[in-house]
Amino acid sequence: MTQTQTLTATPPAPAPTGRRADVRNIAIIAHVDHGKTTLVDALFRLTGALRPSQEVTERVMDSNDLERERGITILAKNTSVTYAGVTINIVDTPGHADFGGEVERTLELVDGVLLLVDASEGPLPQTRFVLRKALEAGLVPIVVINKIDRSDARPEEVIDEVYDLFIDLGASEQQLEFPVYYTNARAGTSRTTATGPDSSLAPLLDEVLRTIPGPEVAEGPLQFLAVTLDWDDFVGRLVIGRLFRGELRRGQVVAVLRGDDSEAIESKVTQLYRARGIERVPVENARAGDIVAIAGIEAVDIGDTLADPDHPEALPRIDIEEPTISMQFRINDSPTSGRDGRFVTSRKIRERLTREAAHNVAIRVRDTETPDAFEVAGRGELQLAVLVETMRRESFELCLGKPQVLTRDIDGVLSEPMELLVIDLPEEHIGAVAQSIGPRKGRMGHIEPMGSGRVRLEVRIPSRGLIGLRSELLQETRGTAIVHSIFEGWEPWQGEITHRTNGALVSDRAGRATGYAIEGLQPRGELFIGPGEEVYEGMVIGEHARPSELDVNITREKKASNMRAASKDETIRLAPPRKMSLDQALEWIAEDELVEATPTIFRIRKRILSASRRK
Repeated sequence: MTQTQTLTATPPAPAPTGRRADVRNIAIIAHVDHGKTTLVDALFRLTGALRPSQEVTERVMDSNDLERERGITILAKNTSVTYAGVTINIVDTPGHADFGGEVERTLELVDGVLLLVDASEGPLPQTRFVLRKALEAGLVPIVVINKIDRSDARPEEVIDEVYDLFIDLGASEQQLEFPVYYTNARAGTSRTTATGPDSSLAPLLDEVLRTIPGPEVAEGPLQFLAVTLDWDDFVGRLVIGRLFRGELRRGQVVAVLRGDDSEAIESKVTQLYRARGIERVPVENARAGDIVAIAGIEAVDIGDTLADPDHPEALPRIDIEEPTISMQFRINDSPTSGRDGRFVTSRKIRERLTREAAHNVAIRVRDTETPDAFEVAGRGELQLAVLVETMRRESFELCLGKPQVLTRDIDGVLSEPMELLVIDLPEEHIGAVAQSIGPRKGRMGHIEPMGSGRVRLEVRIPSRGLIGLRSELLQETRGTAIVHSIFEGWEPWQGEITHRTNGALVSDRAGRATGYAIEGLQPRGELFIGPGEEVYEGMVIGEHARPSELDVNITREKKASNMRAASKDETIRLAPPRKMSLDQALEWIAEDELVEATPTIFRIRKRILSASRRK
């Protein structure tokens, strides 16, 4: 970030208590792809938060490559704009429940929320998740019906669904009196009625100043809650959070309180930053209600309190829901180990996972019985897949086990996590989807016609029943289904669930795949690799057409002879191989298989590579 401009903090208000009129702290919350980051872009343009010389791309807050490729927000980020002389601190939060740890943390920073809902899709599972967290925190909501320009927009019905959702989540009477705005974030326009004339987003910001209260100003010693950790190449580790009490100055000595019985650690604030647009700018001091980044505090973790050393009073720690899915991370011990990545040892993998757990409070890491494997628990497959993808880009090599559900003993009963699964699909595929859900212990609930020949199904299903289900539903509906899920509590163990019904085609030797061998194996099943690709013994090269496992020779070459054939050789015809993403590979593998992930390739392999040892 550019750090060339120095601000002077607003002088303290004369009143010892009350609310600040010059600051608003808000979070933008929504389901995935309902337009949060696009709305932030529009607010930047409206308020002139970006310098004319700054070259920025669309969805400027999705700052890392993985977010841009997947089209989702993974990490919560804060920024600010200035409107009518008021600094509006904005937190852009993830919309996917797998990154709920980010949402739960960042809601500690704000006093109100903008709830974005798609004008056609309406409230979806993640809408319920993020809104429930906001209402539990007692935050003031403003509802924004976005994408009002869609041809299939149905704003009146969506507003009714939003009211039903608020009531279902136990909103207070004050929270039910929320203002509503209709926007097209991409065009930067808003309305106060569904069919009214368009104007800029200025009325929405006016509503933020009227409805969202300013942060409370409490007199007393310093209290600062650490919510996010970051890194700067110039000043090192940054801790981002909010001042709840007192003032903070550059060069001040503070006490780090961990919330346990450990002694406070004193550290010095070397730099103090505020967000302005997409930059961080240095400031000399900050006061209660400000969201700032602090450099110089090394011994601090998320949830810790920075306090006055003479009055070490800790704030309540952030409460995060427990993980529901775990996966084994282990060293890559295949014959191709070390060719692509720089970090292949268990020590490097342990250090990286420990660092991730320190930054992401929704991740848990623990050792296993073997020193070269670690169990990593998170909120869902997507969160763990994103962690793996990030490590690959950092030049790590590792092997991954099949995701496993975490169980609990509740009143002596073995219980497992349950999910609310919402499927939006064409009517003609309902029967096929019901057949896929039944064996996975799914219970069909509400069925709602959506118009245009589509329906929305609500299914209550065990979390482990979702493993591999998304790919199956997309295949059954020819790619037309839209699938979302969210954690919905715990229930007694639902019984055994059958995984994939077909076995694997496994290479019985090392070498390179040949077109001649592939052509002969195509009747046996669907292959994952093409001619010329390197294979090794124990590598899974395809899905068998039968339930059993089959060892095959995919390196076989056609024997040449000096006899002239009566007719010319037939042309080899090969079907294109089935290429899987990391998410799909993790869904597909069985208990005795691993996904080998390197910076350049994914492979599926058996845990025990030798065919004779497996037998």
